[in-house]
Amino acid sequence: MARLDQTPFEIQITDVSHDGRGVARRPDPKVPGAGKAIFVAGALPGETVIAQQTARHRSFDEAKTLDVLVASPDRVPARCPHFGVCGGCALQHLDEAKQIHVKQRVLLDNLERIGHVTPESVLPPLVDAAWGYRRKGRFSVRRVEKKDKTLVGFREQDPRFVADLRECHTVIPQIGMKIAALSALVDGMDGRRDIPQIEFIAGDDTIALVFRHLQPLSPRDTQALEDFAKAHDFAIFLQPGGIDSVHALWPHQPKLSFTLPAWDIELQFRPLDFIQVNAGLNQHMIASALSLLDVQPGDRVLDLFCGLGNFTLPLARTAGEVVGVEGDAGLIRRARENATHNQLANVDFHAADLAQDLASHAWMRAGFDRLLLDPPRSGADVVLKQLSLDGLKRIVYVSCHPGSLARDAGYLVNERGWKLQAAGVMDMFPHTAHVESIAMFEPR
Repeated sequence: MARLDQTPFEIQITDVSHDGRGVARRPDPKVPGAGKAIFVAGALPGETVIAQQTARHRSFDEAKTLDVLVASPDRVPARCPHFGVCGGCALQHLDEAKQIHVKQRVLLDNLERIGHVTPESVLPPLVDAAWGYRRKGRFSVRRVEKKDKTLVGFREQDPRFVADLRECHTVIPQIGMKIAALSALVDGMDGRRDIPQIEFIAGDDTIALVFRHLQPLSPRDTQALEDFAKAHDFAIFLQPGGIDSVHALWPHQPKLSFTLPAWDIELQFRPLDFIQVNAGLNQHMIASALSLLDVQPGDRVLDLFCGLGNFTLPLARTAGEVVGVEGDAGLIRRARENATHNQLANVDFHAADLAQDLASHAWMRAGFDRLLLDPPRSGADVVLKQLSLDGLKRIVYVSCHPGSLARDAGYLVNERGWKLQAAGVMDMFPHTAHVESIAMFEPR
């Protein structure tokens, strides 16, 4: 990488990037025309800022905002004192009501640029509470001798470092307002240098903390953790090794679950299971997906990447039969247990790696009326290319990455003859640049 020029410079911001940074062009003798693209953290479209270069690349540069000379009318004071250092948020300086429109534009740009598709209609954005929403996540832990303290928090914008957090306003307050207490807890433990991370996950009635530890904990440390759990109303789990090593410290058998009242569903889970981060938005998302899928009594529905049954079990309240498929065998076991727990006999679950050859799986050859997909960031192209779409009336695709959705939408529309009837964004992660979206396809 070329040597950085640390001299502050004035620049006008013309756009916003997919990761929430301001976009500008800076004259560069090596780049003809409009100049070299530069991405400026902390800047908004329409602003004039004083910036300082932080990285230099062949086709673009990176910078941070030092001062705002002309502010956007959409700029607001950041609520969190750690904004700008902590890498958890990118958009706290942008008015809440405007953030979702930035994400909508990212989605539509991706669909056009990557997938070469345009939705027939744009769905109204789905939003919920903008603060105190995050019920699942992972804090990094690091003992810093120069500061004589143990840091607990998300990574900084420079991911080499752990942010020195006192509080977090996007995490549910029962956890977000106790980060300093967590830091003091770990700092007072004998094994403080052997704890690299703390995961948190919250059900409706129980909040669990999972302490990863690289060496066995002393009796004094386990007692400190148990005392902390009782004082702050947490369930504490320990993880001395892989996922299968996770076990409860206190209480001995904590129950983790959340309800979906609209469908009279209770989903039970384990502390490292995947659940949707934003409980309120999750319920809006399920309602939207089921409405777009338009399931009729007697329909057979295929739910791919089904996890614990977040969509599968609500679907089963209307459909004749639902088949859920997921690569994680542990999640499939819990999904089956959840079906039994909710007295749903019209659900069948299968464990299968949906990124591999699926020809040997019998469910692949069964006929379905509707298809729902909720894939990881890598998308669903592998399974879509193997799946017969004959007989399907609708496909609903829930996405956590607009680029992979755009790629897969292009495949469905341009190679399989479907049409993208509707698409829209969902603000699962307010104040971050993360774009969650939903799309509905119909045969031509």
